[in-house]
Amino acid sequence: MSINVKPQHIALAEKLVGKAHANGGLAPLDLERFWEDQEVACSDPWSEDCPQVPLGVLMSQECVFAELGLEEDWYRLHHDPEYCLGLVRRYNDLAEPIVGRRLVAENPLPDPTKQYPPVKGLHDLFEAENVWNVESYWLRQSAGDEEELEALLDRVEARVANVREFLLPSGWDEAKERLLPQDIEPALYRGQRGPVTFATSVYGAENLLFLLYDNPDLAARFRDLILKAMLERARVLDEEAGYTLDTAPRGFSFADDNCALLNREMYEFFGYPILKGLFDRYSPDPKDYRGQHSDSDMTHLLPVLGNLNLTWANFGPTVMVGDIREHLPNAVIHGQLAPFTFSRNEEVNIVAEFLRDYEMAREKRGLVFATAGSINNGSRITGMRLLMAAVQEYGRYDR
Repeated sequence: MSINVKPQHIALAEKLVGKAHANGGLAPLDLERFWEDQEVACSDPWSEDCPQVPLGVLMSQECVFAELGLEEDWYRLHHDPEYCLGLVRRYNDLAEPIVGRRLVAENPLPDPTKQYPPVKGLHDLFEAENVWNVESYWLRQSAGDEEELEALLDRVEARVANVREFLLPSGWDEAKERLLPQDIEPALYRGQRGPVTFATSVYGAENLLFLLYDNPDLAARFRDLILKAMLERARVLDEEAGYTLDTAPRGFSFADDNCALLNREMYEFFGYPILKGLFDRYSPDPKDYRGQHSDSDMTHLLPVLGNLNLTWANFGPTVMVGDIREHLPNAVIHGQLAPFTFSRNEEVNIVAEFLRDYEMAREKRGLVFATAGSINNGSRITGMRLLMAAVQEYGRYDR
């Protein structure tokens, strides 16, 4: 059951879905006009000249299995570039006549002679092993009690004191000397698993909660060292790419699903200072990119996040556009279609959730209609077309 959907939303959705079924499952749509208006809309979702709600549901490689009728093989999808490229091309062959675009990037196979050797991540600094489990990578906990955490933080502090030596692998300098003259820069550090999710990965969810209650001094040390390690890692990679603090590209974002575990006071104490520290360095001006993703029920944290002047937000499906806009007046909201509504192909609810969000956003704009989280396997190309038709039929600002 969709949240906050009104009877009139359901009625309009049923009408559009009925038209799609009468047309062989394809919602009626002027494809050429949609993409022309989409380009204008995406250029500035706030503009008075924005013709329609920009659509952010543009699918992903995660959707190939259901669409192609194949058994899921997630490990191979993420580790075999040639296999992945073949599936994506087949997927795009299906998508193009339905939605008028090849949706998923057909990235060429990487040229190993133009790649930098891999740099260690924040999780390596904190000894959290990144392991494959079922469908994705997960961090393995590296401390189990306060004594182990204190010892871990001692070791992390020593690494941060020599962070360049720890982060960069052998052969780095040779690769940089060869690649920088070709204008191939090493990747910068502008996004991170958020502080609560990262801390629960390193120390455990229940452990972190008890730590915040029982030993706030150690929790503060943990917090401050995460922030220091992030700033130092970012500084080193900026310098390796030839940037100074004044010339480095702006913007930073976090993906913090587990932030919902903390109440407002705990988040202000532990999570907020880390976001603020990164934003102060890399997003100091009002229009700089400051992003937060969390596909969880974290409405209670919106007042805290509001103090960070976020410019980009993607929150869980129970967090409503009206509440986000109240606290984040300058954020482009990417949402709030429930990922399971889309992946289960609940056609009426897909359209009804769009109508709900459009109604909440219409006055102030700044909405990109997207899933509140990932676009998962099971999400169909015809479902995307249905949303395109909903935008064209019901989501225009010029009416």
